[in-house]
Amino acid sequence: MRKIRGKVVLVTGAARGIGAGVARDLAAKGAKVALVGLEADELAAVARECGPDAGAWEADVTSWADLEKATAEIVARYGRIDVVLANAGIAATGFTRSIDPAAFERVINVDLLGVWRTVRVTLPHLVESGGYALLVSSAAAIVHLPGNAAYSAAKAGVEAFANSLRAEVRHLGVAVGVAHPTWIATDMVNSADEHPVFGKVRGSTGGGINKTYPLQVAVDLISAGIARRARVVHVPRWVGVLKLFRALVPRVVEWQARKLVPAADEAALADIARRGAVASSLVGPGAEAAARREGAL
Repeated sequence: MRKIRGKVVLVTGAARGIGAGVARDLAAKGAKVALVGLEADELAAVARECGPDAGAWEADVTSWADLEKATAEIVARYGRIDVVLANAGIAATGFTRSIDPAAFERVINVDLLGVWRTVRVTLPHLVESGGYALLVSSAAAIVHLPGNAAYSAAKAGVEAFANSLRAEVRHLGVAVGVAHPTWIATDMVNSADEHPVFGKVRGSTGGGINKTYPLQVAVDLISAGIARRARVVHVPRWVGVLKLFRALVPRVVEWQARKLVPAADEAALADIARRGAVASSLVGPGAEAAARREGAL
């Protein structure tokens, strides 16, 4: 708690899920949390829960202007930024040959390029404070599941970006970490599980790797990682073991996919024929807010 108390922590994607949970936890430990994201009413509610030192800024991580304005106002209010949790992310379910192209590209724009924009805009302030940036990747950066190509590509890019960034800014006194959560019980994951095709695909895949963990597991590990300026945060810790077998993981996925994908591919096409583009678009309320912001809904 001593390492967190009084720190100014900027959190993107703070209206729901991991972002909101970590913001509440850090605020309870004495941090001054600056909540950045869409869904203004949800943001404001989280800010109220975080106490009088918390503030909320509605901003889209796909917009340079939004991020620059929010960052400038945060610095004007608090005088500095000590920590950035680049957490904003969305997901879309669908196979590459049939997914809504706009949804695929929106995932890349938010999950990868949104992290890049967040870092670029806030980095001068982290250099000034000798601060810390934790970029939220995913276990999907390690295990590349069928039907999850956009998300896997974006999150693998976040991990690579974090590794390069760490080497670039160490001499400036800035520490960089990357977080790899697996399936966490958030609105995004719960919505994906409700998909009539891809929810069944995930449910049919054996092994503990597909277990969904309570939000508090991610909150505890990520908050602790921020406190110690961790290089890597695995959520849960066994995710780190997967990295030791990166060369083998794609083979295992391909072996399982032979059983599941042919029927799921046909089911996805039938679902799209029945329901239209919504059958292969963004999942969860946060993603829907992002799509509305871009005029896609």
